[in-house]
Amino acid sequence: MEVKCPGNFQKEVTADYLLENIQEMKNKKLRLCAISAAWVQGKYELSYSFADDDTLELKTLRIVIDRETEIPSITDFYPCASFYENEMAEMFGVKVRFINGDLHNKLYRINVETPMLPKEER
Repeated sequence: MEVKCPGNFQKEVTADYLLENIQEMKNKKLRLCAISAAWVQGKYELSYSFADDDTLELKTLRIVIDRETEIPSITDFYPCASFYENEMAEMFGVKVRFINGDLHNKLYRINVETPMLPKEER
């Protein structure tokens, strides 16, 4: 099978270097196309995916953090990240600092706090 986008990559970064790496994506004029969260074996796995519209390559920054680790918002770089960050905070309990457009857990009308975490983890 031919690889159409050989420049695709996933890079693991720490929360301390998230903004530095986000700045690099912004400097390359990459478009934020998704931020996703998962709870795996007692840790958050966060993936920030960026698209290069010229080459069709996908660049993903991945962070694995514990429940107490705070991450900085990237909304100063990508205002559209507000929705993703509010969702991560509300649905999973990810601690995101300084979200421009913080909805304070009012994005969804849900009756359960952090519904995407297993019941025993809430």
